[in-house]
Amino acid sequence: MRTLPLACIPALFTVMLQAAAPVPLYIDGYAGKISVAQGEKVPVHVSTTAEKYDIEVARLGRERVVVWKQAGVPGAEHPVPEDASAQGCRWPVSAEVPVGADWRSGYYEISLRAADRGGKWTARGARTASGGAFFIVRQAAPGSASKILLQLATNTYNAYNNWGGFSVYAYNSRGNNQGSRVSFERPPASQFSRWELPFVQWAESAGHTLEFAANADLEFHPGMLQSYKLVLSVGHDEYWSTPMRDHLEDFIGKGGNVCFFSGNTCCWQVRAEDDGRAFTCWKQNYFQDPVFKTRDHRTLSTLWSHHLLKRPETQLTGVGFLWGGYHRSHGQFMDGKAAFTVHRPEHWIFEGTGLKRGDEFGGKDSIVGYECDGCELEWRDGLPFPTHRDGSPATFEVLGTCEARWHPDDAEWYEKWEQGRTGAACMGVHERGGIVFTAGTTDWAHGLSGGDATVTRITRNLLDRLSK
Repeated sequence: MRTLPLACIPALFTVMLQAAAPVPLYIDGYAGKISVAQGEKVPVHVSTTAEKYDIEVARLGRERVVVWKQAGVPGAEHPVPEDASAQGCRWPVSAEVPVGADWRSGYYEISLRAADRGGKWTARGARTASGGAFFIVRQAAPGSASKILLQLATNTYNAYNNWGGFSVYAYNSRGNNQGSRVSFERPPASQFSRWELPFVQWAESAGHTLEFAANADLEFHPGMLQSYKLVLSVGHDEYWSTPMRDHLEDFIGKGGNVCFFSGNTCCWQVRAEDDGRAFTCWKQNYFQDPVFKTRDHRTLSTLWSHHLLKRPETQLTGVGFLWGGYHRSHGQFMDGKAAFTVHRPEHWIFEGTGLKRGDEFGGKDSIVGYECDGCELEWRDGLPFPTHRDGSPATFEVLGTCEARWHPDDAEWYEKWEQGRTGAACMGVHERGGIVFTAGTTDWAHGLSGGDATVTRITRNLLDRLSK
């Protein structure tokens, strides 16, 4: 029998320990459907180095309510395709969440948790890993629990998600190269807790029942709209498709009401692909969009305000990002008041607030912040009036303003941009069949979570009147 020289034993022992070293523990996953009706199933796709993992599903609203759990789900690791950002992960279904017929419509958080005891010989401490995803439960019978529909800005969540290397933004994409197509079939990066959750928590605490949908439901389930009196957009609702907009404008034309408690709203046009599992948006690189060469630019995936589309978002909301910009973000008005100045206090939305012309509100909670929408204004006798040259409806009335400005890096690619222009967040109302309110700011809901009496009263006035 041959024996190893003593000098070789430490080296061999080191090799053996390295071979037995634990692999990194991780878990990632996504919902195969981000929107389902009550009573349907949600496929969950998971990749993990753990042998087993646990799933917990909870509804996020006034309270976090756990509705379903499953422990000891068999784990498996799956490769990440190079094109995962655009084409999805293509992982197999690991588990299915059976959505109960009695589950409340809402936003549901999927928590994924894995744990082990480390390596066999070394690094034997307990380790944990967690991941998460989400899905939305729609009312199986639309309008049966509420006449108010909150459609969540799920397209915006996906646009900013850089999982796999690319979003539709250069700043957070691999090599500073932005993508033009993003898939929903990859671990998500939700923005729900930043904007919509504070609104939902306030609404449910105040006794308002809401029904929920994803952005894409306006495109793929438009029949639901006829069951509602009021549709809500809250927070950062930036990415819209032509069918989404067509269906909502039809709803308004038939007498439906909309409240845009949001900013940067309907800024970019997207095209849903693969039955809504992904979307395309070429943004400032619109000349690379295949639609550009056809000269039929109705679905060109660039700014809705772009002159080739001829359909500025001001026609829908009354306001747009070209005439707004940033306030207390991106280096613009970083010491600004973040408050609206009241111009027409006699309007019914101010009922019960006690506000007078020139008063300000919302500054304590910075309700005018991050990204803001406005319209081209002219001032007469100290009051703002839309010029309507930018597409704002003839009936649009400006009720409050706060200064805002684009950052040059965002604006100067657009050949129609007026360099150095200062705009304004414009809160206002117009009517064209139904009534449309716009807050003109992403951060309106922060006033609700902060308990601002004026923001609360205005929001309640709108919901009470427009949901009947």
